[in-house]
Amino acid sequence: MIDVNYIIDLLSRIVAVPSPTGNTDEVLDLIKNEAARLLPEAGIIRLKKGAVVVRVPGEREETLVLDAHVDTLGAMVKEVKADGRLAFTPIGGFLMTAVECENVEIHTEKGGTVTGTILSNSQSVHVYDDARKLERKAENMEIRPDIRTSSAEETKKAGIAVGDFISFDPRFRVTPEGFVKSRFLDDKASVAVLMGLMKAIADEKIVPPRTLLFYFNNTEEVGAGAANGLDHNCTEFIAVDMGAPGRGQESDEFTVSLCAKDSSGPYDLGLRRELTKLAREKKIPFKVDIYPHYGSDASAARRTRLDLRTIVLGPGVDASHAYERTHKDSLEATAALLYHYMKK
Repeated sequence: MIDVNYIIDLLSRIVAVPSPTGNTDEVLDLIKNEAARLLPEAGIIRLKKGAVVVRVPGEREETLVLDAHVDTLGAMVKEVKADGRLAFTPIGGFLMTAVECENVEIHTEKGGTVTGTILSNSQSVHVYDDARKLERKAENMEIRPDIRTSSAEETKKAGIAVGDFISFDPRFRVTPEGFVKSRFLDDKASVAVLMGLMKAIADEKIVPPRTLLFYFNNTEEVGAGAANGLDHNCTEFIAVDMGAPGRGQESDEFTVSLCAKDSSGPYDLGLRRELTKLAREKKIPFKVDIYPHYGSDASAARRTRLDLRTIVLGPGVDASHAYERTHKDSLEATAALLYHYMKK
């Protein structure tokens, strides 16, 4: 069965590795190496686009795709300003209020890192008349690098340049009550769940009825989904991605969330009903929900010419694209539903 402690421990390791979209090699290497340790007989490849794909042969060639994405929100240096501070461009869709005053790392071309902090251009209430009312948008924000600098020349001498990636401090925490708090639970919580599923396959020496294709995508946050590397044996595609609790939503942080519809339209009704029936049979707590401001790797997969049934399910993650929170019960429920479904 599912080892939820393994999932949480691996999640702590994954979120500690910076991986804004476009700079994901290190975390993908971690995933590839861990998959090879768990399932040394599996076929593991890196696609040209960078994604890691793990193929677990089943009793037949028909293939169930289980997808999660390793890429996260982040930023990139847009300009080294005259005073030595940095203008930046966002990677992915986040509110500036969600990252204001967050610690960051600037990943330089030479391979080093420089720490810093995201601030508004008028951060101090003791100095700026507009500190409270300045609109928090990218052009009104900057990064204060932790170096002695008062000029663009000094900052550039420290190795910082336009195009350098910027990652945010995840601030990973697990509470005694079982809550998991961190940035980037979207979607590294789901990545850890899929790795937990691999561990169960290894521990129990499971040969699944269908071939399994674990797909760890690296471009979801910018809308480039998991279309590459699939073939006509792939008949079902489950994007394991966060549920989004909030006012007016059914999802919560303690169940597995199944997405009936998002901004790309309804997902496969037959597949959803099979999964909800299975959850009831196995007494797995679940919620069905609709996410109007949401897209997924499954959205991209069904735009291909492949004949696929698609759906999204995953742990409930509160405050998505900000400082997020889920619960070990939600991770366990998501893993349990996938565990029982892969054996059908």
